[in-house]
Amino acid sequence: MLFVVDALVCGVGQTIYERYGGFKTISRIVMTFYEMALDSDQIGSHFEDIDMPRLIDHQTKFVSSMVGGPASFSDERIEAVHRHLNISHADFDEMAELFAEALSMHGMEDSHIKIVLQAIESKRAIIVARDAA
Repeated sequence: MLFVVDALVCGVGQTIYERYGGFKTISRIVMTFYEMALDSDQIGSHFEDIDMPRLIDHQTKFVSSMVGGPASFSDERIEAVHRHLNISHADFDEMAELFAEALSMHGMEDSHIKIVLQAIESKRAIIVARDAA
């Protein structure tokens, strides 16, 4: 969470997390994202046999931490959680595209979506499998 923290501030000391309603709104965005992800031909199979309520809760906390909310996740933990999933660059790109769409659907301004996507992109190297295409 040491990346571009200043960029997460979108108003007079207000973080993106605070600006858009905190955990409750981030949770809705994450739920919307997973509804789309489950329907995706590209990444839907990654979520077979997954405890979705648990994943949504975890992802809500993770996204919250990336936009100025409480909690933090070490890069080592993020990498460990994703290591066995064999996520490709194409999978990551699809995820980012769907997440941007979910952010937009919930009223996030384009400039703030760009900041969130940059934060997500900063995690590509630890999420995408090293030998993935």
